[in-house]
Amino acid sequence: MGEMIQLKSGDGFICSAYVARPKAKARGAVVVLQEIFGVNAHIKAVAEGFALAGYLSIAPATFDRVEKQVDLGYGEADRNKGFALKNQVEALAAPGALADVQAAIDWAALNSQGRVGVVGYCWGGLLTWRSACLLDGVAAAAPYYGGGVTSDAERGRVPRCPVMAHFGERDAYIPMDGVEAFAKAHPDVQVHVYAADHGFNCDHRGSYDEPSAHLALERTLAFFLKHLG
Repeated sequence: MGEMIQLKSGDGFICSAYVARPKAKARGAVVVLQEIFGVNAHIKAVAEGFALAGYLSIAPATFDRVEKQVDLGYGEADRNKGFALKNQVEALAAPGALADVQAAIDWAALNSQGRVGVVGYCWGGLLTWRSACLLDGVAAAAPYYGGGVTSDAERGRVPRCPVMAHFGERDAYIPMDGVEAFAKAHPDVQVHVYAADHGFNCDHRGSYDEPSAHLALERTLAFFLKHLG
């Protein structure tokens, strides 16, 4: 099992993060960015999965700047709270939560002595895309169904590292015309579309799609192996 640690961001803010360590020497590191539900059991399990694959994994609590210790489920009330918290974080002056993601990247690089990849889901997918475009020390990024990634503003960003993006063709939050426009704007980004809904990777949600989740993970691990080691 992993542990919670404290990270100090560039502006002095203290952010909590869940760390999962591989059994052997780390081949590199993966920063796992949460959905709108906080660093909950699912996100911790995702971090543990990347640790089993040989990576030092860290999941920063990107809600900490507006509320500490957020751990939500997937019912309507929790979903509404998660959306509200996400909106509060998005309203912060830049860089906002990206400062905490940068702190996690820096910590991961120092403690793994290797390259760092970023993976994120839902809102974390959006933060992953921004990390690929704006932050230092990211060797590869894999956003999953990042809400907002296909907007005009986000599509206009330029990634500074290799990116593999995963989308669900049944995702009402991210229409396929936006995905197609994103792929056209970024021909160097590997874009994969699955016969699945938003949240297809999360086995705690009704939208979980096991074949899509397994295929996306297989692709992501191969992508990280190529770019992280």
